Amino acid sequence: QVQLVESGGGSVQAGGSLRLSCAASIYTDSTYCMAWFRQAPGKEREGVAALNTYSGWKYYDDSVAGRFTISQDNAKKTLYLQMNSLKPEDTAMYFCAAVPVGTGRCYNPHTQSAYSTWGQGTQVTVST
Repeated sequence: QVQLVESGGGSVQAGGSLRLSCAASIYTDSTYCMAWFRQAPGKEREGVAALNTYSGWKYYDDSVAGRFTISQDNAKKTLYLQMNSLKPEDTAMYFCAAVPVGTGRCYNPHTQSAYSTWGQGTQVTVST
């Protein structure tokens, strides 16, 4: 059973940076699509970025492209989200998600239903 634990959230001023981590109990001989989602109060959960653990294929939502970077440390079984040039509209609960896949891509990476395992989330608050 895959388990995901997020950390690294916090409060930062606009223009600042944070790095989120997702510790994953995954099988190193399997391929996963892993992603970061976020959910602001009163809004639907949206996909921010995704990564295929075998090929390194990546996806970014237009709202974060150029500011956020998704990466992985296979040895530590950890997924990261480096967030730079943060904006108040980035304020949300951020969730890590994962699903085993059989290819080097992630299909529908921005869709919640594409993922089978979720973490509990870590809060990010960006103030003006």
